[in-house]
Amino acid sequence: MIVINYFFMCFIFGTTFLAIKIGVDSGLTPFFSGGVRFFLAGFLIFSFMLLREKKLFHLLFRKELFFSGVGLTFGTFSTLYWAEQYVTSGIAAVLSATGPMMIILIQGFLLREKARINSLLGCVLGTIGVVLLVQQSVSMDISSLWLVGCVVILIGEVFYAAGTIYTRKVTKIFEETSPIALNAVQMMYGGILLLVLASFTEDIQISALYQPASSGSLIYLIVAGSMIGHSLYYWLISKTNPVFPSTWLYISPLIAMALGVLFYGEHFSIVTGLGAITIVFGIILINFPTLRNIFSSRKSLIRNNM
Repeated sequence: MIVINYFFMCFIFGTTFLAIKIGVDSGLTPFFSGGVRFFLAGFLIFSFMLLREKKLFHLLFRKELFFSGVGLTFGTFSTLYWAEQYVTSGIAAVLSATGPMMIILIQGFLLREKARINSLLGCVLGTIGVVLLVQQSVSMDISSLWLVGCVVILIGEVFYAAGTIYTRKVTKIFEETSPIALNAVQMMYGGILLLVLASFTEDIQISALYQPASSGSLIYLIVAGSMIGHSLYYWLISKTNPVFPSTWLYISPLIAMALGVLFYGEHFSIVTGLGAITIVFGIILINFPTLRNIFSSRKSLIRNNM
């Protein structure tokens, strides 16, 4: 179940960079569209779960979920949405692939947790693969806003890494609570913070929501990207470790490339193929201990049922 949900999550997240870009380019302001996306997604999920279990209401007043929302949603996506005004979705995916490396660096240097050599090598290999995969999309005509956008995304990945590590602790505090409910609340918090930021910094044009591209992008991001994708991500953190679910960031450029080749006639070369292979090996290296445990458990289960 873990492996199936992981690949389903990877597919969903792999399409969100382009969806964000479409929404921003069609007139949606970044903070407002991000805030609407995450607040509505969290509200819908939490409302559904509240109908089934009334005692979940107290989660709305827990500071732990507020801090999760600051890291996983507000910090990560305020930077990504803003940067995609100036950075292509492919480059955004490349820079977002630094997430797992940020996690390992925070765990190693701040939390003093010893990182396995396979994780370090896997992060380096995966990042190299992502760069190879999309290197043909990088324009040599680099503007100052392009550079600022790149730095902003990297700052967002620090929030992402810290939020992911903290979320692992939150799921232990609320062991008896569904991780999907926890995720819904942190998305609501993050969405509210994005909307507050938008109210102070953006000239919000509600009419942009009526454009087909804008509304289609927002609906897809709410339902698929947030309600389904982020719930799976939160669930995987609770079942594995902070690094394993975050490696979807290495696969997202691969999905973006496939969509481009299939639907937009984009070029495919030996270099991009090499990048794809490198990414796969990086993911295997990072998650080798976890994958080994998963498959060992599956073998034991099959053996016991025989």
